[in-house]
Amino acid sequence: MTDQQKSTHFGFQQVPQEEKAGKVREVFDSVADKYDVMNDVMSFGVHRLWKRFTMEMTGLKPGQRALDLASGTGDLAAKLSKLVGSKGEVVSSDINGAMLGNGRDRLLDKGVVGNVRFVQADAQYLPFPDNYFDCITMAFGLRNVTDKDLALRSIYRCLKPGGRLLVLEFSKPAVPGLKPIYDTYSFKLLPLMGKVIADDEASYRYLAESIRMHPGQEELKAMMEAASFERCDFHNMSGGIVALHRGYKF
Repeated sequence: MTDQQKSTHFGFQQVPQEEKAGKVREVFDSVADKYDVMNDVMSFGVHRLWKRFTMEMTGLKPGQRALDLASGTGDLAAKLSKLVGSKGEVVSSDINGAMLGNGRDRLLDKGVVGNVRFVQADAQYLPFPDNYFDCITMAFGLRNVTDKDLALRSIYRCLKPGGRLLVLEFSKPAVPGLKPIYDTYSFKLLPLMGKVIADDEASYRYLAESIRMHPGQEELKAMMEAASFERCDFHNMSGGIVALHRGYKF
């Protein structure tokens, strides 16, 4: 195995593969308590529209099963709970215990308890049966996974035939002239917001860097196809700053 194969990116840094998960965990341990506030500030509230569109694309019906990966503070899990109803099942899963704990507390406070269970798990090695879920969602989490191809294969295994994966993630600006504005926002304003609001400039600098290292729209679509997903497509939102990728298992 070459040195290049043994390393991966953590933001703009190259780190040993076995260290990335720990470094990502430290970031989200640090930001967990301010995560929801920062999401609203960073996106000017638009993240709620991105997530609403994602829910419209799930195709879920009452009684079905859904898995929300990188579930964090539970935004999507709460919405999935309503879609599948009391006879359905939602698993809220995150590799980070602090984020998952915050999500559990938040959903309990909202009264969302009956059909949601919480599982701390790594998306690369999902501890669920084959062909189990009707829909798997992952919002703003795939870019933090060490081996994205391995995670996509793990997700594919857990989906039922006819099931779908929805990946909501920051992507590459597709509108002319947007990139320099977005770069200024990401590398100057975003770390400043992190410093002022969350007292954590470094973590939000990493988040900006991780977005730049994430595969673009066409590249991620190709990765999903390589993991055996079919009818893959994507929908750009906010000029391509965010994209929703969709793929099916048949």
